[in-house]
Amino acid sequence: MTSAPITILVVDDHTVVRRGIVGLLQAEPDFEIVADVADGQAAVNAAVRYRPSVVLMDLRMPVMDGVEATEQIVARIPDAAVLVLTTYDTDEAIVRAVAAGAGGYLLKDAEPDELVAAIRATATGTSVLATSVVERLANQGRRANNRNLTTREIEILRHVADGNTNAVIAGNLNISEATVKTHLVHIFDKLGVSDRAAAVARAYENSILSP
Repeated sequence: MTSAPITILVVDDHTVVRRGIVGLLQAEPDFEIVADVADGQAAVNAAVRYRPSVVLMDLRMPVMDGVEATEQIVARIPDAAVLVLTTYDTDEAIVRAVAAGAGGYLLKDAEPDELVAAIRATATGTSVLATSVVERLANQGRRANNRNLTTREIEILRHVADGNTNAVIAGNLNISEATVKTHLVHIFDKLGVSDRAAAVARAYENSILSP
């Protein structure tokens, strides 16, 4: 019995790039491209319609950028797997994308095999980060003040450690999901990390949270 294919939504505003990615991924027998679109709003619409296994998301696009599109997709489809594929590796872009709910962050200079492997990993819930991104975040971590979290940020971090989604955290604390995401951006920045798991690990390492 064959397993279900990994369905993929490709989002990029450059037609040549988008078609190149689609052509590359179509060569993989376990991949199925359900749609390819050129802006963030179209990405949200397509994600809701097709419920893909992975959304391959660019960041800089017209109509709606990739960060906002990621936020909306994750809000509507909580278990959505979004893999950012971009040319931008700035600290702000990385933190914003991951805080929005992206499960991985890869640069467009990645080798084809690296992209294919990253999509498969993202589809299983594994976080994928480009080597250069990891290095930037490590440097950021060395500069971070690990203990400079507010009471509210620590409270949210405890909920994250318990495995709660942004929606659940928002409901428990009687705040909006947008507020939760803003707090996560600040938490990631202060701890010098790029994802929820790393934030929790860093918090335990530095006794911000207790097991």
